[in-house]
Amino acid sequence: MLIVQNIILNNILPMKISDRFWEIDALRGIAIIMMVFYHITYNLYYFADFPIKIYSFPWMYFQRTTASLFLLLVGISLTISYSKKKFRYSKNDLFLINLKRGFKIFLWGLIITTFTLVFLNDGFILFGILHLIGVSIIVSFPLIENKYKNFALGLLLIVAGGYLRNFTFGTSYLLFLGFRPASFFSFDYFPIMPWYGVVLIGIFLGNIFYPNANRRFNAPNLSSKIIVKGLSFLGTHSLKIYLIHQPLIILLLYALGYINLFSF
Repeated sequence: MLIVQNIILNNILPMKISDRFWEIDALRGIAIIMMVFYHITYNLYYFADFPIKIYSFPWMYFQRTTASLFLLLVGISLTISYSKKKFRYSKNDLFLINLKRGFKIFLWGLIITTFTLVFLNDGFILFGILHLIGVSIIVSFPLIENKYKNFALGLLLIVAGGYLRNFTFGTSYLLFLGFRPASFFSFDYFPIMPWYGVVLIGIFLGNIFYPNANRRFNAPNLSSKIIVKGLSFLGTHSLKIYLIHQPLIILLLYALGYINLFSF
């Protein structure tokens, strides 16, 4: 019986499942560098009144490109993680794993919301990128194996989110979906529409290019290159870096004399 089971599994499971894909970790590392650079400039604008046009088109485009890269990689990584585990766990166990992981990230988002509410006087973070990623991990579970349906739904959410930006609404209860109330401001705001659409397109890309956790395209192995190693290190520690980088940037700017911590 064990021999038969092994034969069946060998025909179902991919021949080789890589532990990690260097290109995904490296791309996430690039996104981390872009994020840190943007937040340095934003902090100089916000805390030190530097003449940076942070809401101009180039800066907004840079910020959205950074966020889009992060969220695409979230979707791709979800498919790879699911493929690696689907033969070892039941559907219920896989759902609980995703639920726990998503809730943990969402909880970190709530902690950041609380921190900004306490320490920043003229705004705070409400449904930022960590809130979105946490929710995305949970609600994506029943969609994880879809390809073109995810692509179509992702485009629909992106278009809907772009349309909703033209309006404001009289309630804040649907803010997480993209229905912004009048005079709403958040330092970090990533509603379901349009941003979950980017995650869904990432899931589509993951299923196309990394089916069953196997790279579908040929790529040279650059994982031993020093630059790739550095980027991959950042990519594999992206959540930790996200959580600590803003306090470190603010402390650095304070040490350099650019900001006064006691004036906020």
